[in-house]
Amino acid sequence: MKSKYSRSLTVLFWAALAGAPLFLGGWNLGLLSQLMIYGIFAMSLAFIWGQGGLLCFGQSLFFGIGAYAMALTTKGMIPGVPAITLAGLVLAMILPALVAGLLGLALFKGRGLYGAYFGIVTLSAAVIAERLAINWSYIGGFNGILDVPPLRLEWGSWQIELYDPLLFFLVVLVAAFAAFLVLLKLERSAFGTVLRGIRDNETRAAFLGFETAEYKTVAFAVSGAVAGLAGALFAVQFAFVSPAILGFALATEVLIWVAIGGKTVLLAAFIGALAVKSVENVLSDTLGQYWLLVLGLLFVAAVVVLPRGLLAPFLNLSLPPALRRSEPLKKSTTT
Repeated sequence: MKSKYSRSLTVLFWAALAGAPLFLGGWNLGLLSQLMIYGIFAMSLAFIWGQGGLLCFGQSLFFGIGAYAMALTTKGMIPGVPAITLAGLVLAMILPALVAGLLGLALFKGRGLYGAYFGIVTLSAAVIAERLAINWSYIGGFNGILDVPPLRLEWGSWQIELYDPLLFFLVVLVAAFAAFLVLLKLERSAFGTVLRGIRDNETRAAFLGFETAEYKTVAFAVSGAVAGLAGALFAVQFAFVSPAILGFALATEVLIWVAIGGKTVLLAAFIGALAVKSVENVLSDTLGQYWLLVLGLLFVAAVVVLPRGLLAPFLNLSLPPALRRSEPLKKSTTT
């Protein structure tokens, strides 16, 4: 019964998003598109944190790389790469995935890093990337990159720019739903089962013959690609990218979204991002500079009182009933 209830809520949520243009005007559709982009970003963190136990404090690094890749590509600033939207989107996912994969190999091989050590190193990587972007004039330095072209649909000599809020909303909605389905499929696969086994007891998973470093690295790369997709959509919506999106502030915000929504359920993290960002706007208007204090208290309450998040218990759809807890790992060690 609970599973059917969760599925019904999930279907209802996506249906409500799809029907939003029937009730919202252009401005509100643009705002909802922005919130959904943050939701995609939140799902990228929820995947590695909730399924792999990898608390990444530098997820903004991949979001920022995706945004810069999209901006540089569509403005024709990368030699040999066509200045088209499709090339920008592909590069915005490939580059963060490569960076995350290389970083994962460096951090997970051998004895590997975990827990607070992993978080500190990833946070340091994001802060270093922000400083490098500030001092790199080729990508705009402190001022960032202005006038990023909008999304374009192109076919030969025909092209259309998606300035219309409705068209852009539909693109973001499709991207969000596709990201949700891909990550959900991975969670339900054998790969996801092994990843949760590594999260619960990495020593046991390694003893059973699983190359834990490889599984974590692949999960980290997938997470980076999804975060890069969110960054690319962010760049074209705002027509601007700056070093700030690589650094500490955004990395902290996404942790709060996911923790409050629920790190173990993708849709809970997605809705958490939408809800918290909406509340931020209200709090900043009513409480001024103190809104950050209230947001911090909400984060502490979510971690201490509701470690599964506010929404995860109601939306525990990410796994079928047989896989909602990590099943014993079984793998033959014979070759």
